Amino acid sequence: MDDEMSALLAELAEQEARLVFATFDNDDAWRLGCALVEMARERGLPVTVDIRCNGHMLFHAARPGTAPEHDLWIERKARVVEHLRCSSYLAGRRLAANGEALDQTHGVDPARYATHGGAFPIRVRGVGVIGAVTVSGLPQADDHRLVVEAIEAYLKAQ
Repeated sequence: MDDEMSALLAELAEQEARLVFATFDNDDAWRLGCALVEMARERGLPVTVDIRCNGHMLFHAARPGTAPEHDLWIERKARVVEHLRCSSYLAGRRLAANGEALDQTHGVDPARYATHGGAFPIRVRGVGVIGAVTVSGLPQADDHRLVVEAIEAYLKAQ
């Protein structure tokens, strides 16, 4: 593994260790989702935003320029968070760094799971991962960055 990949993996793991919620409920999902959509609106980004906890969709919005396929990507990326308990981007980068494939390593159907950036775990202190915040519509690193930026701002405002 090269130094650039090692640095990226360390950065992604640090984000997950740092971006932990004290609590998270339906109202948090609404506020965070609206904040994400507003960030995307201000920047003119064509993204779909989704927040789900324990299999329950709490927030979903599609900006102009998106398509139904983004909903399918969201489903696949969120399943990775649920299954592996880490962001879809971290999961994908780890697999790439090790020369592995999701289906061979974790025994899941790649038609139902996608290790592309954009789904980030909702981790509650003392509880663990309860859901995912997912963005789809941009290149995977940009989807991931947008979610991380929104969660950072949300937690800072708490």
